[in-house]
Amino acid sequence: MERLLDKSRRKIKSVPIEFKRYLYHNINLNYRLVSILGARGAGKTTLLLQLGKRLSGKMVLYVALDDLFFTDNTPYSLAEQFHKAGGEVLLLDEVHKYPTWSREIKLIFDDFADLQVIFTSSSVLDIYRGESDLSRRVSHYRLPEMSFREYLIFQHGINMEPISLDDILNHHHDITYEMLGTFKPLKYFPDYLKHGTYPYFSGDEMDYHQKLLNTVNQVLDVDLPVVHRVDYENIAKFKRLLYVLATNVPFTPNISKLSEKINLHRNALVHALQWFSKAELLHILYKQTRSISVLSKPDKIWLHNTNLSYALGNRLPDKGNLRETFFISQLKPAHDISLPDKGDFWIDDRYLIEIGGKNKTGIQIQGQPNAYIVKDDMETGVLKSIPLWLFGFLY
Repeated sequence: MERLLDKSRRKIKSVPIEFKRYLYHNINLNYRLVSILGARGAGKTTLLLQLGKRLSGKMVLYVALDDLFFTDNTPYSLAEQFHKAGGEVLLLDEVHKYPTWSREIKLIFDDFADLQVIFTSSSVLDIYRGESDLSRRVSHYRLPEMSFREYLIFQHGINMEPISLDDILNHHHDITYEMLGTFKPLKYFPDYLKHGTYPYFSGDEMDYHQKLLNTVNQVLDVDLPVVHRVDYENIAKFKRLLYVLATNVPFTPNISKLSEKINLHRNALVHALQWFSKAELLHILYKQTRSISVLSKPDKIWLHNTNLSYALGNRLPDKGNLRETFFISQLKPAHDISLPDKGDFWIDDRYLIEIGGKNKTGIQIQGQPNAYIVKDDMETGVLKSIPLWLFGFLY
């Protein structure tokens, strides 16, 4: 316990606090049990340690569930020792790496009423399907990749407040006119698309994309086998599947042909697509009129963010694909997106969106209510034509 406390103090003390992900300010720490799920590399560990620093007035212990301590101890026994020593806040990192994590956390919650637990895990994990039901106990948060707004703060010190979707749609001209007095968004936007999604770019684009490839391999080689018991033979097929998708996005899947090409049973293939979506490697969308089941075939597939498009593809990404991928990645954390009969995207069962370059016309959505054109390569918009980059300020 003393070793863990000392290690925890050092980690919490050394965590940088100059930049905080947007979720840092949104987490309600009045709950006794808090979960933070997200993609590998999104910054969950840093966020957890920053929360530890924020709670420094209490006795806090941070520990990762892959620590060697857990070869002979359980999370419950750790919580018991920590509670007896006067512990108040237990920070558990990467709980999916411990096989009976949900039962352990449930017992901790039930038996130590004055001990707060905040835990992180891979987004692959479904916390509501563990062996113990935590749904009525946990306050759940999801940490997406960095938005364009966060990238500007992290890399360039340009600090702007988030903007709601309604404000973007209704007041975009006034908003962009004011923002252009502070910075030039199109100067930074291409760099964000290449290397702005994860908070570990250090100036070397090739090194960044290699780190991103390593992260993807960790998801496939470690997270999926641990959480979903996927065997090695299928992992190799999943890697091939991801490569096929990455070189063909946006992809309208023919499941039968894809299944034959990858040599993977149809149901296993659809499950793999669902897991890739949970792992935040893909976005899968459905038509707005469809009823969705677990084994429903997606209607269209994109990579989860534009950085993956550069890292996984064997050529420069198509510009139209980058536009759509960016738009989905910025909207998806807080809004519902489906595929309409006309236009590109249907948002919150309310707004129709058509995306293109600065010369894009609105012929496809002409006469449709609540319809907007989102255009790339322009600083400011007019009427119902809105610059694409502005949607990077939603969070």
